[in-house]
Amino acid sequence: MSIVKQIVVIGLSLLATAACQKKQQDEASVRTSFFDKSGMDTSVLPGNDFYSYVNGTWLKKTNIPADQSSWGSFDQLYENNQLKTKTILEEAAKAGAETAPSGAGSVEQQVGDFYTSGMDTVAINKRGYEPVNAEMAKIAALKDYKQVLTYLAANETHRGGRLIGFYVGADDRQSTINRINFWQAGLSLPEKDYYTRTDEATKKIRTAFVAYVAKLFTLTGVDSTLAKTKAQAILAFETNLAKSHKAPADLRDPVANYNKFAIADLTKRMPTLNWRRLLDSMSLMKVDTVLVSQPAYYQELDKLLPITPIELLKDQLTFDCLDYNASLLSTEFERARFDFYGKALHGQPQMTERWKRLVSMVDRSLGEALGQLWVKKYFPAEAKERMLTLVDNLQKVYRQRIEKLDWMAPETKKVALTKLNRFLKKIGYPNKWKDYSDVTVKRDDYYGNVQQARRHQYREDFAKINQPVDRMEWGMTPPTVNAYANPTNNEIVFPAGILQFPFFDKDADDAINYGAIGVVIGHEMTHLFDDQGRQYDANGNLRDWWTKQDAERFNKKSQVVVNQFNTYTILDNLHVNGRLTLGENLADLGGITLAYQAFKLTEQGQSNNKIDGFTPDQRFFLGYAQVWRSKARDETARVWINTDPHSPDKFRVNGPLANFEPFYRAFDVKSGQKLYKPEVDQAKVW
Repeated sequence: MSIVKQIVVIGLSLLATAACQKKQQDEASVRTSFFDKSGMDTSVLPGNDFYSYVNGTWLKKTNIPADQSSWGSFDQLYENNQLKTKTILEEAAKAGAETAPSGAGSVEQQVGDFYTSGMDTVAINKRGYEPVNAEMAKIAALKDYKQVLTYLAANETHRGGRLIGFYVGADDRQSTINRINFWQAGLSLPEKDYYTRTDEATKKIRTAFVAYVAKLFTLTGVDSTLAKTKAQAILAFETNLAKSHKAPADLRDPVANYNKFAIADLTKRMPTLNWRRLLDSMSLMKVDTVLVSQPAYYQELDKLLPITPIELLKDQLTFDCLDYNASLLSTEFERARFDFYGKALHGQPQMTERWKRLVSMVDRSLGEALGQLWVKKYFPAEAKERMLTLVDNLQKVYRQRIEKLDWMAPETKKVALTKLNRFLKKIGYPNKWKDYSDVTVKRDDYYGNVQQARRHQYREDFAKINQPVDRMEWGMTPPTVNAYANPTNNEIVFPAGILQFPFFDKDADDAINYGAIGVVIGHEMTHLFDDQGRQYDANGNLRDWWTKQDAERFNKKSQVVVNQFNTYTILDNLHVNGRLTLGENLADLGGITLAYQAFKLTEQGQSNNKIDGFTPDQRFFLGYAQVWRSKARDETARVWINTDPHSPDKFRVNGPLANFEPFYRAFDVKSGQKLYKPEVDQAKVW
């Protein structure tokens, strides 16, 4: 199981409802209004709940589409991007049908045939679960846990399976070199506490999980009673593994999660896993040093494997094989998977349309092949230039703010400014595209096409191990509605997908653009200096470059933010976890601080000219709150509150603004109103 860490993102890229693409394009071409006044609820005082003041009517009138678990600005933009991608894929598919095989191997042929193969449900349903028969036969033939480990390591399309998690990326303390980093794994439920909590909602999820596992077995011909017994044993096995897991908040400590080992030493510590043989089975014979972020998990796995019946281990592998590939098999497998992950876990009533699922799969499998076509059609050069100007403006502001900090010593400031001056800016799409020439795509083999793409990804990852880091590589594809900061690369990254309305529009006034994408830019910059990012130096190395006093001051200021967000609740008094969400909350506060100061340098920011009855400052904050309007199903909200390092969107608006004096002035926030905090109590960091 390949896992990526270190990247910290602005928000979640989610799905959306269907609409007419031409209508959306026509509306975009004539857009003259950039703030939705109709979504406001002016009966709410801005100083009591600014989020509801800006979005209250939208929240009341908007229903989450039946095929979605949430709905909001991110989802709407993602929907637009999906429609654009669908056009590209359908054009490529049509061209491929007319010109094949002369265009074989081109990016158009690859993405077009991939999409075509996935849309051919007649052929897919006819095959049933036949595509995984060979893997299931390999699993059935395993004799002991040693063979289980060899099978997992050698599986070219699912390296490590569910039990061995890893990713390949920069060594945190030697950021110029890539290493393989092993990560805690083994669980099907969102995080460790889902296996032990006794509230009714969580118990229902465990019951639904057992039903799902049993359903997959019965679809392959296993007796229903035996299938349920197998499913219960798998849940018990995962429950034992979960005891060794760190909680989501504890995974945010980069020092505690950095552990470098020589393979010989690891093999002595965990003889069952026999790390030398494990890596050799992965064809990593030359790798003699690895990172193990959470050794406790692998120590527990080392103990459990020899005492777990081989039949249970084979059942776990069989379930993993079916679950991992269910979306590639016939309809009944897809439906079973959706009924658990979509309906039971996230409360989504209906499965998303197949074309949407295929758009996502092509993006995941051949992202930069698709991305080449996407940016050529939908991302003009002037958008990239405008973004670079915005980034430069916020960088200047951040530099000024660091220089003027009264709580940071000169020696710490010097390193901080060096880091700020050096960070890498990636806008829209990579300068060099990935090569997918080793991926053979056929119009009539959806399962085989996905396996080809998976093999390619593992080959690409493994080729990086112990090699220099390519700082130009991207961790997101161009159509993605998101952004990220990566401290080991000292970079901020903005895919073309997010650089559209409501986040960014070349025709929008500066107040809207700075309040939306400007805050996103500042958010990602601040991530490089949040509670995690601040521990990495200008070269991306994890090291302590702060004076003891400065670190103490920073932690004291951060604790104010932790305490503030710990008070927020959703649903049945479920509390936001201030530790888990600290990095994102700091980034939100820093983002709005930097973006506002940069906005005040613009002509509009220095004027008092009203638009739609609002001052420039008011429009800045209105644009900010509009971006975060969203609704989530209760089930989804419960998953997010337990696992997501982002606070619920309402608090991403109200939380930072409660600490921001310019907001108080813009909307006349007074003592006694719910968002008001005396200046001495306001959280101020950067």
